[in-house]
Formats: sequence, structure tokens, C-alpha cells
Amino acid sequence: MRSDGYRDVAEAAWSWVLDHVREDEGPWLVETVVEGAPEAPSPAQDRDSLYAGIAGLAPVLAEIAQYRQLSATEAALATGIVTRLSAQAGRRTEPSLYEGLAGDATALRLLAPGEEAVALRRLAVLATGDGWKTTLDFEPGSDAPLTDVIMGTAGVVMTAVWAKSEFTEVIATTGGEALLRAADRTEAGLDWGMTPGRPSRAPNYSHGTSGVAAALAVAGVALDREDFVEAAVDGARHVLSVGSLKDAGFVVPHTIPPSRREVEPVTYTWCHGPAGTSHLFTALAHAGVTEVAGHHVDELRQRCLTSILTSGLPERLRPGFWDNDGRCCGTAGVGDVLLDAAQDCRAAERRQTLLRAAHRMGDALVDRVVRDGAGARWRFVEHREDPPLLPPRTTWMQGAAGIAAYLLRLARYGETGPDAPVVDRPDQWWAVPAHLRSTRTDS
Repeated sequence: MRSDGYRDVAEAAWSWVLDHVREDEGPWLVETVVEGAPEAPSPAQDRDSLYAGIAGLAPVLAEIAQYRQLSATEAALATGIVTRLSAQAGRRTEPSLYEGLAGDATALRLLAPGEEAVALRRLAVLATGDGWKTTLDFEPGSDAPLTDVIMGTAGVVMTAVWAKSEFTEVIATTGGEALLRAADRTEAGLDWGMTPGRPSRAPNYSHGTSGVAAALAVAGVALDREDFVEAAVDGARHVLSVGSLKDAGFVVPHTIPPSRREVEPVTYTWCHGPAGTSHLFTALAHAGVTEVAGHHVDELRQRCLTSILTSGLPERLRPGFWDNDGRCCGTAGVGDVLLDAAQDCRAAERRQTLLRAAHRMGDALVDRVVRDGAGARWRFVEHREDPPLLPPRTTWMQGAAGIAAYLLRLARYGETGPDAPVVDRPDQWWAVPAHLRSTRTDS
């Protein structure tokens, strides 16, 4: 598809998102839109979050600003987000990247560089020897700090390193040392549960060892902490020991032991599959690591990508195989990883292969869009529910905002080529060349 086709759908989706922004002590976003049903009368508890709230609109606004001036409505929204998050940060207690202060810092830095200091300062104040205590109801009755990228210490560490502020050293040091203490030693290396000693493991990027090890690798570089980098390598060794290198690819089970809740034992997503797990190997390369368990780290990244390319996605091959088009668990998130890899690839033939796959993800999003006079949005599928077609969502990780940002980036790449700037974020900035990162600050 031509770039203007991607952009047309993306702008229609963004317009639909904007139509669901409301005002109550600052902007908030109606998360789920059910046709014919009354909308939520008041903001949800996570109204400010990067995952499902107004912080998640910041990366979209940053992407839009790469190719056109913000409209008056968009500029007012950006100002409202900054005002709201800045005012709330001083009393917020949830620390995480996708639900709390680290997400606030991300949005503030994208929209108003320098304003993120208030959220980072609060994170530094809330730090304990075990990391940060979550306010989320993850395990009722437990106050054990979480370790992962989405809700835990790894995401906070990534944000601190990405932000390059006066608080980077204290936050990344505290978090990295807490992660070292939370590790479980295995025969192959180190492993992390979402809480220390947790029997169920999700070893891929969002909630497990791949994400934690990536955080330690980038923190190790920033702090000159060889012990952090060594722990990251040990984490990668463990991930390799529980995964499969068959057919020139690399995949790791969704959950260990297998969960009866999951239909597919292996998925290919950002959150629980090789799309996200590829970021572990780019983080190790960033840290100067060349090989893990006899495999070059770039080879391992390419194996992750090969598994995506040969999996059959984004086709819905069978119920439960590929039912989500969002960033976290679906097509847009995979497309973004493929485009990161294409822009970081020196081999012309491989770059074209990755770029074709990124376009395939974009074409699937255009094919599946629901579009009418109200705008554009997507409806994901849950085959275990009746009816299986879910109502559309507006949000960054599971809705139209995040999908629109990917389509806008894909359109921009089509117009400007491999050197198109990348709006980087705390959990992927090291996966693209430094000169392309639009929020890069010089060391």
C-alpha cells in the first residue's frame, strides 16, 4: 500500500480516539466503546497510564509531530496531558512504566522535555532496597515488589536510563541491585518471576526474564556496572535453555509451566513472543556482548525475526493463533519491531525482507479496520467468548491510538526511507541506531 493509504487510515483512527477524550480535572480517555451502550461516566483508576490512559496518547502526538504541526485541538490535549501528569506525579505512589510514574515520565519527556523530572524525582524518593512497591492488585495479600517491564522494576530502570537525568544513577542502581537480589539461579543461568520465587514464569519480554535481562544490560552500560551486564548474559543463557532454535528461528514458550488459559503454547507478539524477546539481544549488543552460549547476539535477534516471518502471522490461521491487532499482543507491536530491525539492518536484502513484513502488518491493519462516519477503529477477536468480536478500544497498547502511531510511522518511512527518525521509548530505544532516535540526548 502507498504511504498516503496508511496515513489516511491512521488519521481517521486518531480522529476517532480524539472524539473519546473527555475532561474531568484534566483529560481522560474512554477506553472501550460499545455501540449503542452508554459510555463510562467517569475516568477509570488507570486514567493517566501509558497502557490505557492519557500518557499513552503522548507517543502518538510525538509521532504526528514528526510530519506535521499539531492542530489546535492536539496542542491543547498535549498541554492538558502535561499539566495533569505534572500535577499528579508529586503524590503518585504507583511506580511502573505502563501503569505509573515511569509512564508519566515517558509521556512528559515526549511532550515537554524537562518536565519528566518531577516524576523521576518521585521515583527516587519511593525507592526501597527491594525496588518499588506496587499499588496494583497483582497478588492480593502480597506486597512483594514486581520485577517485570510492564508493572515492575525492570520498566522503571529502563525509563531512568532512557531519560538521562540527574536521577538516572540512583534509580537505575537501586533497581538493578534489587533485580540481582530477586533472581533465581538455574542450571543455565538466571531467571526472574514477576515476584521472587513465583512458580509460574512468563520468560519472554513483558513479564519475565527477557525483559529483566534487557533492563540490566542497558543499565550496566549507563552505570558502568559489569555485574549488571553479566547478570543479563546469565538471563539470556536461561532464556536460550528454555526456548527452541529449530528451523533457524528462536521461540520461547508463552508460560512455564504451560497455562491452561493460553490456547497457543508459543505466541509471536511483543509481550510474550520473539518480537519483544528480540530486544534482549539488541540490549546485549548495546552492552558490548557479542555472544551467548555460542550464538552471536545478532544471530539470535535475526532468529527471533525469522520465527515471526515464518509463523504465518498476521493471518488468523486458527482460533487463538492471531486474534489481536494492537501493540501489546498483536499486529501493530510486531510491525513496530520489524520496522526497528529494518532501520537497524545493514544488509540490503535482509532489510527489504523485514520491510516487506512490516508492510504486511500494515496492510493487515488496513484490511481489518472498521471505518464509517465516526472514524476508524479495530475490533479484536476472543474466540472463547460469545460473540467473539470484541468492542473497539481507544488506547495505546490495546487500541486505535497505538495502531495509528504504527501506521503513521510506516507511512513516514515510505516517504523518507531508512533514515526516518524513530520516536523512541524506554523499552526499545537501543534497538535502533542512535542517530535516528528523535528523543536522543547526547551523553
